[in-house]
Amino acid sequence: MDYNTKLSERATGLKPSGIRKFFDLIAGSDVISLGIGEPDFVTPWHIRDAGIASLEKGYTYYTPNAGTTELRGAIAAYMRRSFALEYSPRDEIVVTVGGSEAIDLAMRALINPGDEIIVPEPSFVCYGPIATLAGGVPVAVATYVEDGFKLTPERLESAITPKTKILVLPYPNNPTGAVLERGELEALAKVIEKHDIMVISDEIYSELTYNKKHVSIASVDGMRERTVVVNGFSKSYAMTGWRLGYACGPREIVGVMTRVHQYAIMSAPTTAQFAAVEALNNGDKDIEMMREEYNRRRLFMCDRFNAIGLDCEMPEGAFYMFPSIRKTGLSSEEFCTRLLREKNVAVIPGNAFGESGEGFVRCCYAASMKNIAKALSRIEEFVKSL
Repeated sequence: MDYNTKLSERATGLKPSGIRKFFDLIAGSDVISLGIGEPDFVTPWHIRDAGIASLEKGYTYYTPNAGTTELRGAIAAYMRRSFALEYSPRDEIVVTVGGSEAIDLAMRALINPGDEIIVPEPSFVCYGPIATLAGGVPVAVATYVEDGFKLTPERLESAITPKTKILVLPYPNNPTGAVLERGELEALAKVIEKHDIMVISDEIYSELTYNKKHVSIASVDGMRERTVVVNGFSKSYAMTGWRLGYACGPREIVGVMTRVHQYAIMSAPTTAQFAAVEALNNGDKDIEMMREEYNRRRLFMCDRFNAIGLDCEMPEGAFYMFPSIRKTGLSSEEFCTRLLREKNVAVIPGNAFGESGEGFVRCCYAASMKNIAKALSRIEEFVKSL
């Protein structure tokens, strides 16, 4: 059978994830991975206990499509105390299977065929493919180290056309660690309002900022009505395997998102929802502990990269370092492939996150300090050998 005539052109046209594609090369027990963006902490015990207790009590049924009343209420309280944002638990919040599903739902709720979606790069790999699957046209806008890898109003303005529908705002940023401050968000908001476009703000790393508290663009005057805020539990609470996220936004948009979610997923995992209520209500100290440890690693890793001779800006958020490897004369993929084969250290090529990531590599510091120090010693040896 010729499956080429049977398969979806949109689906088959998707490129493999640059992260997973490279990570498949890893082999050998001595490999130190600074590649996958996953906390090395285990979900705190009190959060696990809440999930276990829900199973022991027999809470193994479907929840309401948008999530349990308790969890949506806890999310609303969290958004209020953390970002001064008011969302109705009844119809302005939907609980999803990870933050990625929330992004997918927002895209599908907003995109009509041919609509253009602006994606600042370097950024996480899912936005363009999800937009394509929804019938949209992703438009990459490069950001540069000279600007701290931040989207500027000028670059946003230059990318807007009559077909522009959505701006994806991925800050704190994966892979660069860039963070946008309120003044920078307000400058972008003027352009957004001028052209009447919508925003999908991916704030999954909102709790992992190190010098200044995260500001949501939805809290900027005039932006709440045109913004879908995406967040979740994977990064802040070390709950990657629980697969739980959420989206907050205007009821008209969240209502459509919930309808799509109803048909595609039904509801997010029940056990994870009980655990998430405990995380939101009693997990602030856990976040603080993990953030302090990430900060210790952040400072150490950035200093070491610069000492090695790989120019590195201090990231302001998330848990990634994005050093330049241009001085080595190698491309990002060459650097990463040789580093893995010759020194058993796994990092991710910067061009996996967009063309403007070429000349850089992403290194995740959600790893033990012991492994980080060992990996950096091997990287130093590798760079010297060049």
